[in-house]
Amino acid sequence: MDTEIRHCRTGDADSVLDLTDDCAAFASSRGSGLLHVFVPHATAGIAILETGAGSDDDLLAALSDLLPADDRWRHQHGSRGHGRSHVMPALVAPYATVPVLDGQLALGRWQSICLVDLNADNGERDVRLSFLVSAR
Repeated sequence: MDTEIRHCRTGDADSVLDLTDDCAAFASSRGSGLLHVFVPHATAGIAILETGAGSDDDLLAALSDLLPADDRWRHQHGSRGHGRSHVMPALVAPYATVPVLDGQLALGRWQSICLVDLNADNGERDVRLSFLVSAR
């Protein structure tokens, strides 16, 4: 298994960061197999969705409706509503696995691989990309 860490800056606001180009570059010379994308943080997730047509903003709006940034959360250190960030990975998993065929991500036409981050207290993220070679 080949693996490497990518460092990302998500900033101090809710964000959806498109990782597709980084993922494609990582997988491009590795043949066929599976790309596993994992974010080793308790307050971030990986989503496969359309970006650029409003779906990324719609996802953030839906998460805001489901997980309001208020004082209802028992986990209450950090900024107001920080506890919601610790619940979010139960809804947006911290990983995704994508087939790779001859070095190309086998995504649908409008699919992108994205880092989802609601934690305004930590604007620096690591993403682990791992490539598992298919058995022949």
